Amino acid sequence: MASIRPLSAFKQPIPTFAPSISYRQQLDCMPSSSSSSSIYPTAYFYLSRPQGPSSISVAFNPSGKYDLSLHDDDEQEQADLPPPIPPTEGRYEVVIDNDIIRRLDLVPFQSATGITSPSDAKPKEFLERTIGFTINYTREDQNDPRELSEFPDIRLWFVRVDAAYPWLPVLLDWRAGELARYAAMLVPHQMSMKKGVVFNPEALALFVMKKVFIVYSWLKENDIPMPRLKTKDMARMLGFGIGEELFDLIDEQSTSPS
Repeated sequence: MASIRPLSAFKQPIPTFAPSISYRQQLDCMPSSSSSSSIYPTAYFYLSRPQGPSSISVAFNPSGKYDLSLHDDDEQEQADLPPPIPPTEGRYEVVIDNDIIRRLDLVPFQSATGITSPSDAKPKEFLERTIGFTINYTREDQNDPRELSEFPDIRLWFVRVDAAYPWLPVLLDWRAGELARYAAMLVPHQMSMKKGVVFNPEALALFVMKKVFIVYSWLKENDIPMPRLKTKDMARMLGFGIGEELFDLIDEQSTSPS
């Protein structure tokens, strides 16, 4: 992979159900045998991505506080970028800061959403309003150019949230880029000024497949209409297509979410 420079904000928006994913090249829907995705049966799973690192542009930071690039030669690239899509009106807003992150405290999430335990979540209401995060993180070094998703303590907090609520990705504010940022917190990646988040492709594939299994079963258990479509939309936001055969296989096995 070519060397990249860190930037200070994800700036490209992702529209609802129509992923704004930039790739180095376009491939056919079915991966080649040399692709990292070949670990999955192609009848069930395909990727709309190139071989090599996957790049996805995202938008986040609903507080509206955007950092500026430290590189003067990036000014023109920043000027050409469209403004981020604003958060969905009325969404559940989870606000965290350094102290909450340091203590791995989930109370702000529980207070904002009313979800005190996984069994408390009622998918229909959250699917309509969605959930988003405002991260008020103070860097020890104000000149630190790293993205929020590159700080280990922030990522660890999101790992904790994901362990407690593994179906959370389907409830996030996809339109405002919350799903892509959530993935960035949990999946190894690098940052590129032109391409945004560049994910490790195998790690992203494993993340998406795990969430497909969990989310689909959870939506079905809660009697959400068209759980296959919603699960496919979630995967497609990260550049993945899911075949009907996979859902048929899950239904046959009657697998429960972890």
